Amino acid sequence: MLRNEMYSKKPILVILAAGMASRYGSAKQVECFGPFGEKIIDYSIYDAIKAGFGKVVFVIREEFLEVMKTNVGDKLPDSVEVAYAYQDFDLKKFGVDRVVERQKPWGTGHAVMSAEQEVDRPFCVINADDFYGYDAFQKMATFLQNQANDKEMALVGFEVGNTLSDFGYVSRGVCEVNATNHLQSVTERTNIYRKDSDIVYAQEEKETVLPGNTRVSMNFWGFTPKIFEIARALFPDFVEQNHENPKAEFFIPDLPDYMVKQGIANFSVLPTDAKWFGVTYKEDKDQVQQSIHQLIECGDYPQRLWPEKKVVDESIYLDF
Repeated sequence: MLRNEMYSKKPILVILAAGMASRYGSAKQVECFGPFGEKIIDYSIYDAIKAGFGKVVFVIREEFLEVMKTNVGDKLPDSVEVAYAYQDFDLKKFGVDRVVERQKPWGTGHAVMSAEQEVDRPFCVINADDFYGYDAFQKMATFLQNQANDKEMALVGFEVGNTLSDFGYVSRGVCEVNATNHLQSVTERTNIYRKDSDIVYAQEEKETVLPGNTRVSMNFWGFTPKIFEIARALFPDFVEQNHENPKAEFFIPDLPDYMVKQGIANFSVLPTDAKWFGVTYKEDKDQVQQSIHQLIECGDYPQRLWPEKKVVDESIYLDF
């Protein structure tokens, strides 16, 4: 595809929905939170379409295809292109000959790589079970349509204090940002939680305090297809170094961190003071439902997100 053609199309939304939901204990991607059975993922797609995205790619495990189509994909407006990509254990398609026995795929970076065949222009990556709000989608859509290129990419930076769960620790990509709002580094921290009046992360039995306004990645990234080239270059070495570690994950932040430090690309940190919410733990569900109800009451969302589609019985035309 020619560059001008690639950038003339609406950006793509890639949704990571292949997680096993081990801590939540069920398929949280299709849990109902809105008054007409809407999922968190529905609100993200609604905001994305409103902001100007034109295609949605779901990265899922293949066995979840019918569940995802029935509960989400088939309900979307016909004006939106929908595609599905599978995250699985086949490493050969990424240039890795080694066979590794694992219970879970290789993480969010691996999930993004799995969407490559469905992505041909600037795109945004989000988690299926996170509620980000319209502001994040609007800022990212504007960036992807007007500023993104192979040397200029972005992420939406949330304040860490606006992204925590009341029911346990969370994982966040902690960002170091310079005076011009460009990313300097991003470090995945897997044990962040509130302790008294502080926010801390634990590592090797040591707790470190994080200021409440620290910018963190919520896996809300803006890329061009250049990211696939970088991922393919780094992933084989990662597998080789971690093939005996069943919990090792190839995280998305590893890719921008490498690109920034190698001078390959800049990443603008698009700030938002919106309050993120999501379902990391089962106990989060009531709080999320209440938050969505309040947003509907304020008029930010309609009572029903998607009009019901009419089902046509094609058998009535068989005699013609």
